[in-house]
Amino acid sequence: MLAPRRLCRAGVLALAALELATVPPPATAQYFGRNKVRYEAFRFELLRTKHFEVYFYPEEAAAAPLVARMAERWYARHAATLGHQLRGVQTLIVYASHPHFEQTNAIEGDIGEGTGGVTEALKRRIVMPLAGPLAETDHVLGHELVHAFQYDITGQGRGGLAAIPTAARLPLWFIEGMAEYLSLGPVDANTAMWLRDAARQNRLPNLRQLEDPRYFPYRYGQAFLAYLAARYGDQAIGDMLRAAGRSGDVAHALAEVTGTRPDTLVKQWHTAIREWAAPVEAATRPAAAFGRVLEGQQTEARMNIAPAVSPDGRRVAFFSDRGLFAVELYVADAVTGKVERSLVRTSVDAHYESLEFISSSGAWDATGRRFAFGAIAKGRPVLTVLDLEHDRIEREIPLPKLGEIFTPTWSPDGRAIAFSALAGGVSDLFVYDLDAGALRRVTDDPFADLQPAWSPDGKTIAFVTDRFSTTLRDLRFGAYRLALYDVATGRISPLPGFTTGKHINPQWSPNGANLYFVSDHDGISNVYRMDVVSGMIQQVTDVTTGASGITALSPVISVAQRGGRLVFTAYEGGAHRLYAIDAGEKLVGGRPVDLSATRAAVLPPADAPDPTLLLKLADAETGLPPEAAFPVAPYHSKLSLSYVAPPTLAIGADRYGAYVGGGTALFFSDLLGDHNLITGFQVNGGLKDLSALVGYQDQSRRLNWGVFAQQVPYVTGGYAAGFVDTTYVQQVYLQRQTNRSIAGLLAYPFSRVQRVEMSLGYERISFDQQLETQAFSVTTGQLLLDSTVTLPSPAALNLMVSDVALVYDNSYFGATSPVLGQRYRLDVQQMTGSITTTTAIADYRRYFMPVRPWTVAARLLHVGRYGRDGEDPRLGPLFLGYPGLVRGYDNGSFDPSECSPSPNGGCPAFDRLLGSRMLVANAELRFPLLGVLGIGGGYYGAFPLEAAIFADAGVAWTESDRPTFFGGHRPGVSSAGVALRANLLGFAIGELDVVRPFQRPAKGWLAEVSLIPGF
Repeated sequence: MLAPRRLCRAGVLALAALELATVPPPATAQYFGRNKVRYEAFRFELLRTKHFEVYFYPEEAAAAPLVARMAERWYARHAATLGHQLRGVQTLIVYASHPHFEQTNAIEGDIGEGTGGVTEALKRRIVMPLAGPLAETDHVLGHELVHAFQYDITGQGRGGLAAIPTAARLPLWFIEGMAEYLSLGPVDANTAMWLRDAARQNRLPNLRQLEDPRYFPYRYGQAFLAYLAARYGDQAIGDMLRAAGRSGDVAHALAEVTGTRPDTLVKQWHTAIREWAAPVEAATRPAAAFGRVLEGQQTEARMNIAPAVSPDGRRVAFFSDRGLFAVELYVADAVTGKVERSLVRTSVDAHYESLEFISSSGAWDATGRRFAFGAIAKGRPVLTVLDLEHDRIEREIPLPKLGEIFTPTWSPDGRAIAFSALAGGVSDLFVYDLDAGALRRVTDDPFADLQPAWSPDGKTIAFVTDRFSTTLRDLRFGAYRLALYDVATGRISPLPGFTTGKHINPQWSPNGANLYFVSDHDGISNVYRMDVVSGMIQQVTDVTTGASGITALSPVISVAQRGGRLVFTAYEGGAHRLYAIDAGEKLVGGRPVDLSATRAAVLPPADAPDPTLLLKLADAETGLPPEAAFPVAPYHSKLSLSYVAPPTLAIGADRYGAYVGGGTALFFSDLLGDHNLITGFQVNGGLKDLSALVGYQDQSRRLNWGVFAQQVPYVTGGYAAGFVDTTYVQQVYLQRQTNRSIAGLLAYPFSRVQRVEMSLGYERISFDQQLETQAFSVTTGQLLLDSTVTLPSPAALNLMVSDVALVYDNSYFGATSPVLGQRYRLDVQQMTGSITTTTAIADYRRYFMPVRPWTVAARLLHVGRYGRDGEDPRLGPLFLGYPGLVRGYDNGSFDPSECSPSPNGGCPAFDRLLGSRMLVANAELRFPLLGVLGIGGGYYGAFPLEAAIFADAGVAWTESDRPTFFGGHRPGVSSAGVALRANLLGFAIGELDVVRPFQRPAKGWLAEVSLIPGF
């Protein structure tokens, strides 16, 4: 056999290339990462209507028919507006609360607290929680159904090769803005508030900026599409969608439908906004004209919301994103605004999964020593009482029969707490007796009952409800009004109010004679005061933008029960800030201002909205099925095709022979995403080079399990050619290693941040070698020899492999690396059979942020192979010089000049990086480079670029050559330098290191490039 030149034409199944990312991977495949915990085993049932299959479970059985009727009504509206009928029956999966919704497997990955629903593209499933008030559930349902129409119109393929519709690739402002416009219409006080603020700040977005996430796509997209619909009619919305679906270009679609350049349309839109906003601004004033802005609110904090003033008015608790990575609960001085401390730090304490900051606020008891708030812990609602004097949790009351808890309020004697909560997907009032430990339901009906406030004398609870304006027969939802609940008799009576608009967030004056509340009756949310006896209403604020929380229903105001200081949230300058009104004439208010002529809630152009959509939204009858029983059946899980990976095909020939290759993968799942099946294959040549995988995963319960089997061949070889006398000889040497394995996987999450993983499997690694020889006559060209010889091969390896790991991860990942929290993985892997060894992994990482935005990151890692065959050469050594371990010692950076003579002919400078065990320590000081330099806004500045100053150290050793700290002579290595990391559009993390390896004096400073995130 001639001496070969090495080559590699491997038939390796690259599962990533087969887009495995589209199927939830087994939990054991995730080295770190948080968990999606299935706290509940939901028993789904199926309700059928003409156009929908509604999936629900017994807890929400009473609400499911209401949702089904609303869905059919929305179908009629959207079908008429968009001129389209959906292909097939529309799937609608409904959960009774947001914590339940977060446990769904129909949607991959984590679901954020602000996600009201999701319509996924592969199977066109709408997945959403019930929002409590039926009107809010109705809006979310209408919004998500627009997405179903968008997917269907632009090419929903239902699992075929074209499974991803064009709509999934269009800009969010167009997709989400359309869903908001068609579900809310052109009259929306909340979106109008955003527009007025942007106009005042001269920050109206151009067409390119509409795609910038700093411009909230829901609000600005809704406003722009409302403008286009007003000018060109609501039918233009569907025409634009179809045109964008064909071209994949929204700008082209705008020009095609309107006949006007998109940039010109945007300029005309800006003009209309300024003309509409000018009269409002002239008739109103900034928030600072009515109250003191609470200084000390950091400029980086865009969200300071849901104030709760202490009884003496000296402190205010509120939710804020000032901590950057989570919205947390803080206490500040109500005079200076200086933050005194954090009450709950969800960024570093994973006990609470949600503080319900979007829809809730906390409450002080009458003494000012205790503070209550609603939260989610371990997937279930809890009512938490803090002892502020001793900085501890006094009580944490689990209420597992409820869905979520909002806006608690204390009785004056401190013995009971009233709150609004979700039960069966609808909102009702409850009272919890702290002494008796008993929960009492105050209301029990589908009407909205929100934001209770206990009166100073303890006899009455004021709250928000739609029971006096909503009719359930035709699901016609009216405005939110104020009502009084008599604690002694249980009688509910309405309070007077404006004829239009919301009335929310009631707060008692210290003497109990007045109620402060928030209303947008004239198109702008402002604070008002009502005399409870006479019903007379005075206006306290007249803010240009609005006194508002995150949503139109979020808590806004709080009043001190001694002294009367009022704190409210206003949206100005693209941020929510707190303002305080001290006792005095400003709290008395004045005669309500009539701004109806300005049409402040009508999205511009305010003088010419297309009435078509408004009429549809006001029509509660068209499309609404009668109140009748819908057929209900049990849900049976059945796998169906979700996605087919694009097949590949390659045919070719070269000096190593002809070959044909190709492959694809098929992904199956059931409707709820609880059961998943993947099959994939790739061929490179013959059947011997077939790579294949089949795997099944069950996520229906808290314990996730799966099984998989695979075959992966690795082909290497060499080619040589030359002359032997008058004969030309060419030889191809092929070596094939085939890995076949079958394994079972288990993963049990203790919480969202901690889990245990286990696996057990069998693996067989076989080898074969062959030599193909051809000989030709140099003179005649005649083929003299053509033979293929199978060469002796090593014996196959038969291995039983098991693994047990404990994983913890509460870290927050920035753009390129973790920046806060901690991670660890303790892992033991056992291999028996042809090779017997135990591999131990201990990996601990910690991330501190002593001063924002500087992060100190540290890691300590040990990997070791122990046991009889821990140093078997067939395993290959561990290597310290990978970029993710000790930088400056990469394999490709060594050259022969660094290798001093050694008895065994090796290279000591390189060999010290190899071993069967290793210990690595890393430290970094990380910071957002452009953000620190002030280039651009936000934490990272104009571009997510992270810089780091680092130091690495490590040592690798064997059983016979131990490190110095174990009494041996194996030296360690270390390095230091600077790193620059960039997020490459979400596809990868690129890192450039300029590093000084201290144990390579001849090298000095080196530059290394890698594609890995920071540790």
